[in-house]
Amino acid sequence: MTEKETLSWRGRSRIFLTLLAVVLVLVIISELIGIVKISVGPGTVVLLPMLFAVILGMLITPDLLGKKIKVLKKIVNEDTIELAGVGVMIALLPLGVRYGTLVGPNIVKVLEAGPALILQELGNLFTPLIALPIALLLGLKREAVGATVSICREPTLGVIGEKYGMSSPEGNGVLGTYMVGTVFGTVFFGFLGSLAVNTGLHPYALAMATGVGSGSMMAAGSAALAVTVPAVMKDTVLAYAATSNMLTGITGIYSVIFLALPFTNWYYNKIEPKINKNKKTVLTTEGE
Repeated sequence: MTEKETLSWRGRSRIFLTLLAVVLVLVIISELIGIVKISVGPGTVVLLPMLFAVILGMLITPDLLGKKIKVLKKIVNEDTIELAGVGVMIALLPLGVRYGTLVGPNIVKVLEAGPALILQELGNLFTPLIALPIALLLGLKREAVGATVSICREPTLGVIGEKYGMSSPEGNGVLGTYMVGTVFGTVFFGFLGSLAVNTGLHPYALAMATGVGSGSMMAAGSAALAVTVPAVMKDTVLAYAATSNMLTGITGIYSVIFLALPFTNWYYNKIEPKINKNKKTVLTTEGE
């Protein structure tokens, strides 16, 4: 079934209504659970509702609880999952518009922020440099491009989905990294934020570092960091983190479109044949 056919309402209204009802239930449950803070050694892990929504969404699929609960498998079936995958792109469009509209009103703020905040997004270019060879060695193909083009938050999902489609290998790759980041990234950033002050770096610099373009990761990291700094610095730390995250969201789209994605594709074409050739040589040698 094509993407257009999947999104067609004709004869599929029941699937649409089922998906919307399931999403609504998951959102309500996740918001009722709320923000959970867990003390781990010297730090604090902050778990946000988005994390619970992702975990619950995975649990109700036919491959997990659907195997045990037949009624659940009838509700969340393959048709529902296929529609949800395509629907991700629609859900991301308002976010893309939001990031776009942030540019104009905040252009003065962006310029006043100085090069440190503005150029920090360029640090993402090192992600494919390191991660792409590892992904290829692990057996990924074009999925590696989507998975390693950046830390794969919402703007990157929008760019990759628009260029390749979410059902493409690149779309599967970016969605995989996004899911892993959502499940483990929030926990990792919460724990890292609580320990970061021990590095001796200035808390404001650490606050800027939490703004990687992910609202959940920034919130977890900055909230944990704010607990560990003197009370007079708390509000400034949160402000730096929010500003950094906003600027990363603005510059991130353009960084991925004009720098990261072209570089990752060029890098892939350069190293994939060599890595593939070496793997075949190793397999041939072992087979002799």
